[in-house]
Amino acid sequence: MRRKDFCFELPQELIAERPLERRTDSRLLCLDGDSGAVEDRRFVELPDLLRPGDLLVLNDTRVIPARLYGCKATGGRVEILLERILDAGRVLAHLRVSRAPSLGTTISLDGGAEAQVEGRRGACFVLAIHGVEDLLAFLEAHGHVPLPPYIRRQDEPLDHGRYQTVFAREPGAVAAPTAGLHFDVPLLERLAAMGIAQARVTLHIGAGTFQPVRTETVEEHRMHSEVLQVSEATCAQVKACRERGGRVVAVGTTVVRALEGAVCHGELAPFQGETDIFIYPGYRFRVVDALLTNFHLPESSLIMLVSAFAGHGSTMAAYAHAVAQRYRFFSYGDAMFIARPARGARA
Repeated sequence: MRRKDFCFELPQELIAERPLERRTDSRLLCLDGDSGAVEDRRFVELPDLLRPGDLLVLNDTRVIPARLYGCKATGGRVEILLERILDAGRVLAHLRVSRAPSLGTTISLDGGAEAQVEGRRGACFVLAIHGVEDLLAFLEAHGHVPLPPYIRRQDEPLDHGRYQTVFAREPGAVAAPTAGLHFDVPLLERLAAMGIAQARVTLHIGAGTFQPVRTETVEEHRMHSEVLQVSEATCAQVKACRERGGRVVAVGTTVVRALEGAVCHGELAPFQGETDIFIYPGYRFRVVDALLTNFHLPESSLIMLVSAFAGHGSTMAAYAHAVAQRYRFFSYGDAMFIARPARGARA
């Protein structure tokens, strides 16, 4: 397939710059994977689309305040966006600076610490952070919420809570698993009371999630890698869901990548490591039966994943409908619920 096959026109005013007053206030576009039919609903109606025995799988990664500011010895300002924490004193980061720093360059960070350039890994820099006893505590005190590049404003106090799911637990992401932002605690409790089980995976989302697909041919694109953990307990929950005839419902494309990336010899298995799985049309899903997701960037790897799940034609038609009906797009935007064709069918 060609990258341009996933292009669509999106008016700037449909990009959600801020969250709604309540998490569950979003709209929900339902896409039937068999017929391609769409239905306009509200997110609070999600319980009507699920049934006892289903398993809701959530990504419990926690967004860290991953954007830092500082200056070089020359006085030039530097913006640092962490890609991931490597260990207690080293990070992998993207730098926005007038001129790429050389090996050994020291950057004085706002907040009193220093970052020294140790090397490069592709487009990122390896930085050693000095003068900090607890790196996560330093980030919480002096870092900024790493809002996506399409949100054209500085982070505000509101973002510290709202660009985070209510079930976030494991710190390490630099972007939110945005499908999970629509849930509040009462809704999760209501679903549990209905007999809908909940499981967790951890996939620490990197800044690479916003990188565009640059190759003209989709198959030539190479995904960035992200840290992933799928526990034995989650694998057991998926197996139990299968045995009772329930559906595995992935909350977000990160959960899809986590579950499908942990498949070994055709079966889901415990996994801890990195994944660079790239899912595009033609992929045969082994674990996920239904998907809750936000609306994604044109020509992105994420809209390609959705197209693999729901079918390319149905996905692009649903996006055209969402634009026409003035849905809100991207991280703080509205959601889609997709039930895919019968198990074993190729999307």
